[in-house]
Amino acid sequence: MVAPLLQLREIRLTFGGAPLLDGAELIVAPGDRVALVGRNGSGKSTLLKIVAGLVEADRGDRFADGGATIRYLSQEPDLSGFATTLAYVEAGLEDGDADHRALYLLNELGLSGAENPATLSGGEQRRAALARVLAPQPDILLLDEPTNHLDLPAIEWLETELASMRSALLLISHDRRFLEKLSRNVVWLDRGRTRRMERGFAHFEAWRDGVLAEEELERHKLDRQIAREEDWMRYGVTARRKRNQGRLGRLNDLRQQRRDARRAAGAAEMSAAEAQGSGTRVIEAKSISKSFGDKHVVREVTTRIVRGDRVAIVGPNGAGKTTLLNLLTGKLQPDSGTIVMGANVQLAWLDQQRALLDDDLSVSDTLTGGGSDTLAVGSVTRHVAGYLKEFLFAPEQIRQKVRALSGGERGRLLLARAFARPSNLLVLDEPTNDLDLETLDVLQEALAAYDGTVLIVSHDRDFLDRVATSILMADGDGRFTDYAGGYSDMVSQRGAGVAAKATKAAAAAKTSVPISSPRATVRKLSFKEKHALETLPAKLAALEAEMAALGAKLADAGLYTSDHKAYTAASARLDAARAEHDTAEHQWLELELLREELGA
Repeated sequence: MVAPLLQLREIRLTFGGAPLLDGAELIVAPGDRVALVGRNGSGKSTLLKIVAGLVEADRGDRFADGGATIRYLSQEPDLSGFATTLAYVEAGLEDGDADHRALYLLNELGLSGAENPATLSGGEQRRAALARVLAPQPDILLLDEPTNHLDLPAIEWLETELASMRSALLLISHDRRFLEKLSRNVVWLDRGRTRRMERGFAHFEAWRDGVLAEEELERHKLDRQIAREEDWMRYGVTARRKRNQGRLGRLNDLRQQRRDARRAAGAAEMSAAEAQGSGTRVIEAKSISKSFGDKHVVREVTTRIVRGDRVAIVGPNGAGKTTLLNLLTGKLQPDSGTIVMGANVQLAWLDQQRALLDDDLSVSDTLTGGGSDTLAVGSVTRHVAGYLKEFLFAPEQIRQKVRALSGGERGRLLLARAFARPSNLLVLDEPTNDLDLETLDVLQEALAAYDGTVLIVSHDRDFLDRVATSILMADGDGRFTDYAGGYSDMVSQRGAGVAAKATKAAAAAKTSVPISSPRATVRKLSFKEKHALETLPAKLAALEAEMAALGAKLADAGLYTSDHKAYTAASARLDAARAEHDTAEHQWLELELLREELGA
């Protein structure tokens, strides 16, 4: 058995009240790809900081291999004290690390290396921090929501980059597709304790539901046992008092066990208040264009949106997605072309910047406008406490100021506000930001039950596949193409995902920073590289055939019960084959790019 690089044992941590972590354990071995999952507020980020050595637990042990290098990506990186982003990234390198990776990673993430960290946006700071932790290729890579603020091209690039690295990964993310592609193990943090599954995230939700169902069965058995003991106490024979006292003690123990049991947090129950139905035609745009100065942001876009459509606008950052959304909803007027709104359209908007929230208002006043404990949800008057409970707010949070809420809680509050207002057109601009996986499930179900029309801007591919009925894809230079279906359908029709565009920052890097990537060096392909180019396609085809066969085998519903060992072996091999395929595909793409650059 391979010795672990890092191990946590019986970790306990309390910030007042119930323990946040109570007996949590974790093992990270070489080559592990571990997804750390759990509800918002369950302590995932805190546990990751304990792994990184940044937070000390109240109790428990942390063991780390003295020779192992660990890099941690925080949700709020600190770039102060550095003159440029390149200096910041290079400061994370150690003796023997490849210097060129710092600039290469910055360029791939849309930065030049010459930026002043003090002038960067939050998203740009996070990209620089991501380059800093990736550059040394550490033994253990700890990533807390690495896809936040990244557009689809950057997310797809990051998946490929991480798949090619030898580092052990421990990552937190709400992006299902990202977790499915990268994880081989899952650690579920629930009610302070951890459970580990030795399979990828694709299997997690079915496994979790089974664990919770088993817990509920055990709780039901305990309730029945308590009821039997209480019945005996009332009506049983009382002559043998000493034996009765022992049985009474056991009953008290059962009651205490029932009180101490921490039940799983409930699920949100979202539903949007619906207005009277709109006309069949909701929005019709003909040849609309919008420019800002010399920049064509939207050019000659024509689309027709009818009642019941779920239309997603997709593309890289800066491609004009939000501008197009504002044009279609009447927030902006086009420079040319026409936009016609249908009859009886009532709009509700969820803003990605959370700009609709006032930090100085309480949670209750945000919904009611102040001076009342009730609000109108559609045509029904609801008490604010009962309505907020459906969005997983505790009673004590009702009077809490908005500034004290977490990112996930702000997201849920905006959803509660948007869903309370009668509408037949919902506009969701990055609705999945900061929402945990369970809340995302409920949001998807609420949108499926919504009879109106939905406009979405999102970088979450799984969410788009589950919700969207059509995709408006940014093709560059302000042009958009309409594809039927979700994100995967768009990829099938298009033949590729969202193509990354060369950024001005990357181009500027070649002249502003006196370091060049080794790709720019003029040379010939080596024999080994030529051989890999010739053999990798066959290897990829063989792996794809093997994955298809394994997938068909695992699709047999009876295999799990009839031959559990065969099921486990096939599942493990499928995960390994996927990882091998991703690595080989990345290697082949790198060599193809190199071959094209060398004209070979």
